[in-house]
Amino acid sequence: MLRYVTAGESHGEALVAFLSGLPAGLKVDQAFLDRELWRRQQGYGRGGRMKIERDTAHIVSGVRQGMTIGSPIAILLENKDWKNWQESLPVEAGDPAKHKRVASPRPGHADLAGALKYDFPEARYVLERASARESAARVAIGSVAKLFLRELGIEVLSHVVAVGGATIRTKEFSWEQIRAGCERPEILLNCVEADAEQRMKDEVDRALQTGDSVGGIFEVVAHNVPPGLGTYAQWDERLDALLAGAVMSLQAVKAVEIGAGVTSAASPGSAVHDEIGYEPAQGFTGFTRARNNAGGIEGGVSNGEDIRVRGYLKPISTLRRPLQSVDFATRETVKAAYERSDVCVVPAAGVAGEAMVALTLARCALEKFGGDSMGETRRNFEGYLQQLKKY
Repeated sequence: MLRYVTAGESHGEALVAFLSGLPAGLKVDQAFLDRELWRRQQGYGRGGRMKIERDTAHIVSGVRQGMTIGSPIAILLENKDWKNWQESLPVEAGDPAKHKRVASPRPGHADLAGALKYDFPEARYVLERASARESAARVAIGSVAKLFLRELGIEVLSHVVAVGGATIRTKEFSWEQIRAGCERPEILLNCVEADAEQRMKDEVDRALQTGDSVGGIFEVVAHNVPPGLGTYAQWDERLDALLAGAVMSLQAVKAVEIGAGVTSAASPGSAVHDEIGYEPAQGFTGFTRARNNAGGIEGGVSNGEDIRVRGYLKPISTLRRPLQSVDFATRETVKAAYERSDVCVVPAAGVAGEAMVALTLARCALEKFGGDSMGETRRNFEGYLQQLKKY
């Protein structure tokens, strides 16, 4: 079974990601991992931290001579900002006077709930772990999952659907359009529609001018996923439930949509369900769909169409013009704490969403096809594709 965890704090020495369960013999492309980490750091509206960090994946175990060896993979991401925090966040006992307190919790952040849960007198340690900096570790191991999926012909990318009130006008983009957008040398808001991206940029500019922040919607698309991943047999094995939980786990994501889930709730069934046709040479099985409102999943099982998952991202909770809060120590009304922050992180969240979707699909693929080596996994996968062709 594919398992993964991350460790580390926002201003600690490093982030560490662990990935266990991948077959031996998978080629690991260092340049690909580093470009994925670069993509996460891009986007119009990012803050000063991105001028400090230049994330690269330092693989310390599980890969030798460029190939996975079947043992757990550990990836370390250095925090270059650590040099500015060593005295205030030491591992050993340090000087309490140098500790940088988060004296007033930020509305919308984990500050208050986390401090109450762990019995902290203020929110510094909550901020350090709850920070979206942690998503860099997910992108690192998600990139390895992407490389595994590529061996099965599956690819995962994202694009931005909305920033604030600025939304794309096109209902659905082709895989080629999404890929072309992600391959641009400069990533502003990773929107396929040029005019919509300009309107999104204007939304970010307004938020910046007023000391505010802005959220939005990203869509992750998994292309060339065969039918049969996931199952309807148990509630916790349904593919849509696994994907929803994975994307919802990202910082600031407050809602997840599969396909046209939101609009489907207010539409008649005749306008929602994807009619089925048959053309022998098409797709994995010859069965075709006139549209993809289901987002590639029916009954908790992939159906052979592109899987489409949208994450709805709230505005980040650190504001340059802080909201009202309460001092932890005095209980007096004060302004919420402020630290260096972004204005908009929707494109970066999309890259992190890709990582979570890739990890989920890789887990489901390994559960279905198995294999301790890539040769064994490929044989099982190819055998399944031959089984599908019988239809």
